Amino acid sequence: MPTAAMLDDMPKGAWIALMVIGFVLFWPVGLGVLFYLIWSGKMQAWKRERGYGCSSSSRFRRHSSTGNSAFDAYRDETLKRMEEEQKAFGEFVDRLRRAKDQSEFDQFMAERRTQGGDAASA
Repeated sequence: MPTAAMLDDMPKGAWIALMVIGFVLFWPVGLGVLFYLIWSGKMQAWKRERGYGCSSSSRFRRHSSTGNSAFDAYRDETLKRMEEEQKAFGEFVDRLRRAKDQSEFDQFMAERRTQGGDAASA
């Protein structure tokens, strides 16, 4: 088996161990292993395997059936309700931010009018 193919088949734990041992024995070796992992895209592949690139709701929906149809229906209904609540809460927070921004802007404009009137009369 060629060396490159053997390196590609190494599991994640072996790469991590190799990097740590490299840093302990001679730091440029550990740094070289780290750069190789980043350059080759292996670290990105590990992220995709764990599902970090997905939203939280899509991660839950990827689960297959548990075999208990009542629980599956309850889980799906609960997740749907939670997504709706999350969306509603996000809209609520946006409305609060807009209201706060508007009140701050109104206060700024009122102060500016007051300061502008004092400067014109002086």
